[in-house]
Amino acid sequence: MIKLINVVFFSLLFVVVHGQANKFIRVSGHRFELEGKPYHFIGANYWYGGLLDNDSLGRQRLLKELDFLTSKGVTNLRVMAGAEGNGPINGVLRVEPPLQTAAGIFNESVLYGMDFLLSEMGKRGMKAVLFLSNNWEWSGGFLQYLNWNNLIADSVLARKLTWDEMRNYVSKFYDCKPCVDQYTNQVLLLVNRRNSISGVAYTQDPTIMSWELANEPRPMRPASISAYKKWIQEMAALVKRSDKNHLLTIGSEGDIGSESMEVFAEVHKYPDIDYATIHIWPKNWGWFKDTSIAKDFSTVIKNTTDFIERHADLLNSVNKPLVIEEFGLPRDLQNFQPGSSTSFRDVLYDTIFNRLTESVRNDGVIAGCNFWAFSGMGRASGRQLLWQRGEDRLGDPPMEEQGLNSVFDIDLSTWNLIEKFTILLRR
Repeated sequence: MIKLINVVFFSLLFVVVHGQANKFIRVSGHRFELEGKPYHFIGANYWYGGLLDNDSLGRQRLLKELDFLTSKGVTNLRVMAGAEGNGPINGVLRVEPPLQTAAGIFNESVLYGMDFLLSEMGKRGMKAVLFLSNNWEWSGGFLQYLNWNNLIADSVLARKLTWDEMRNYVSKFYDCKPCVDQYTNQVLLLVNRRNSISGVAYTQDPTIMSWELANEPRPMRPASISAYKKWIQEMAALVKRSDKNHLLTIGSEGDIGSESMEVFAEVHKYPDIDYATIHIWPKNWGWFKDTSIAKDFSTVIKNTTDFIERHADLLNSVNKPLVIEEFGLPRDLQNFQPGSSTSFRDVLYDTIFNRLTESVRNDGVIAGCNFWAFSGMGRASGRQLLWQRGEDRLGDPPMEEQGLNSVFDIDLSTWNLIEKFTILLRR
């Protein structure tokens, strides 16, 4: 009788464990798979999602926004795992509250906010991509680690840096052992956390699709390429040793952020990197000049298509999936108001969504995309262009005009487009 009970118990345990394992997204060659079937998605960048629980009425906003997204078929969200440091940086406010308030000191309330986000996403069958730090200043990121280790002075950190200064400073991160050690502490804290709400260890939570080493990590200078590649290799191995269930990617923009296509190709061939990402930023990359966007818009579409194709061609040879995980465009006439015209943005989105659905139809490498950025029910105060404490969080980071690339809940033409393509992908 005891033997029979043991057989039944272990059989049930196998079924539960095996069933849970099937809920993780896997990679098979150039495809994502979920429960044995191809997995494709149109998702959103929702970097502030884990911070909303720290805001007054933020939890109510979070629940409503998650329900809104799922109603439109958007079930994959790219989220910031945590900011670093406090105070002005590069001449502006940074994201707050930070996860790492000072070197090695972590804020439990921020971790609880991430727990709440993941538990609510799990209830809705959503998937999260969590980026673990940032090449850029808006959440502290690599500059903050350099500051903690006296490689950038407080006075310099606070003021506006030139582009050359930014490149010079950030490029030092990869060779700064104490900087990388402090980054590693944050990574391990997150990867090894147990959700205080659901009780599920992050390593065992299928809500998480993947970890991302950082948002847009760049060598920044050719002299740092070797250290950059070594950092990726070592950090990827570290994450994979700690978590064998989840996918891992770098968070790269593509060849534009890698100094060359050769560097981009090499780091994405590492066995611990499961898939590649690219980002598309027509405004930041100078693909148009005029405020109306109209004059150079044909160039925007051509450059976008060419950028996607050359990276898709590469990933075909690497035999790994490709995600277009950031792309954005200002509103017509670079208006910042919710509900104002987004005709050029909608054409850009339509171009990218069509390329995704074509890839899915033809078993290609492009497996998903996340538009930048969902701002949901948030609204800018209108008192100034940049974010100030106490104002609604938007998808535009604090150093950008609030509403610049935001997709609000009332942007009907954009949502009609998104919903059309999410339905197509489910067929």
